[in-house]
Amino acid sequence: MISTATITATEIVLPGKVEPDGLELRARDLPDPAKGQVVLRMEATGVSFAEQQMRRGKYFDQPPFPFVPGYDVVGTVVATGPGVDPDLAGRRFAAVTKVGAWASHLVLDADGLMPVPDDVDAAAAEAVVVNGITAWQMLHRTAKVRAGGTIVVLGANGGVGSTLARLARHAGITVIGTASERHHAALREMGVQPVEYRDPDMYARIRELAPDGVDAVFDHVGGAGLEQSWRLLRRGGTLVSYGTAATKDDEGNSQAPVLKLFGQLAAWNTLPNGKSAHFYNLWGGKRRCRASWQRRMSEDLAQVLRLVADGALVPQVAARFPLTDAVAALKLAESRTVAGKVVIVPAK
Repeated sequence: MISTATITATEIVLPGKVEPDGLELRARDLPDPAKGQVVLRMEATGVSFAEQQMRRGKYFDQPPFPFVPGYDVVGTVVATGPGVDPDLAGRRFAAVTKVGAWASHLVLDADGLMPVPDDVDAAAAEAVVVNGITAWQMLHRTAKVRAGGTIVVLGANGGVGSTLARLARHAGITVIGTASERHHAALREMGVQPVEYRDPDMYARIRELAPDGVDAVFDHVGGAGLEQSWRLLRRGGTLVSYGTAATKDDEGNSQAPVLKLFGQLAAWNTLPNGKSAHFYNLWGGKRRCRASWQRRMSEDLAQVLRLVADGALVPQVAARFPLTDAVAALKLAESRTVAGKVVIVPAK
């Protein structure tokens, strides 16, 4: 066991339904890690769509306010609790936290740590923790698209979307990606066929590019457009829904859009057309069997980080902000002007 010797953590607190300026900064002494736990010194965390929803109180299954946001983290173990190999100290790991990662130091369960190679930059690794695992699992575990196939990625400039597009291109898959005009040149450089997402005839434009239908559509938007995504599929194709961004500003119960979505996907799966519809949930299966869920997470992140280390996958880091400037980081992420992941790093 290695003690914290009273580590003071700097944390960003989400006190309630506030604008980004309402985030609060606090310092607190961390307790020594309990049995099976470690203390991780944050080297990089990030801003995802989840935090943008949480500040509105709209994220499915979010904790009650106040809490420290932060969906994932990359860092170095600085203290270990009872029952944890002390040799973990000094080694770099990633973890998926859902909340708590916007902090200089945090206490985590050791069995949730996933190794990060020393030769991968912390911010680059952070950009592909949740984004990389999500993209890999949706492409290879859920949709199971093979080389030679064609997919549509809505929001191909975003954190998950850009990672998904890059992984697909590496796997020999044709990608049609929606994004605003300013991101089209970057998408073309990635080998993606861009379509303007503000075009009222966006789905017609996609059909022109893939008149015989596509093998998979990855849709984080939901709402009324989801049926159009379903119609893009060829027989045997797969719709993967992984968000409800279209309803992010709607008032009311945050669970209602998700429950409605589940009902729609289930109804489509009863149709005799060979198509399938899935809702991807990063946390799916964890309650049933934590060990197998964590094993899949670790295996898939290792695959993604191997591609990063080999240079086959270049993580898209939109910007880096010190922890103490989390307000600016959140504002930029919500501006819809960036390509890739907004990353938060330790304050100097």
